[in-house]
Amino acid sequence: MAMFVHLTLEKNTARIKRGGIAKAATGIEEVKGVYAMPLTADFNASFQWTRELKRGKNGKIVAVQFRIPDDELVLFGHYHHRHDAMKSAEAVGLFMKLPDARGYEVIIPRRIAADEIHSIRPVPQTTGWRYFPGSNGTKPQL
Repeated sequence: MAMFVHLTLEKNTARIKRGGIAKAATGIEEVKGVYAMPLTADFNASFQWTRELKRGKNGKIVAVQFRIPDDELVLFGHYHHRHDAMKSAEAVGLFMKLPDARGYEVIIPRRIAADEIHSIRPVPQTTGWRYFPGSNGTKPQL
């Protein structure tokens, strides 16, 4: 079974423990789902969205780790681009083969049940990029 990580504000922890992770609008062709990243040995790739998600929000970001079946269909692609439907194991494989995984995401088109959650833990708040992948070291455009 494939392991994924969903990043959210710490204040949502109790609700997620009780009822799982709810679907949300994704901005991709009216699809509702749960944003996630494959949990891999590359910490920076798996948790790359932390800093961008933290920007402009009060509170700490936590990682919700969960498992879904390898043959479950997910959407995989770079944010603001077309996502392809594929099995979760295929998405993990493609993610691990990318030369630059910054900006990629997985959308699971259903809620994640509380019993699928493996753990909820704090993560460093400075991992990842802000504004867009590759923006570190450049001035923000106003």
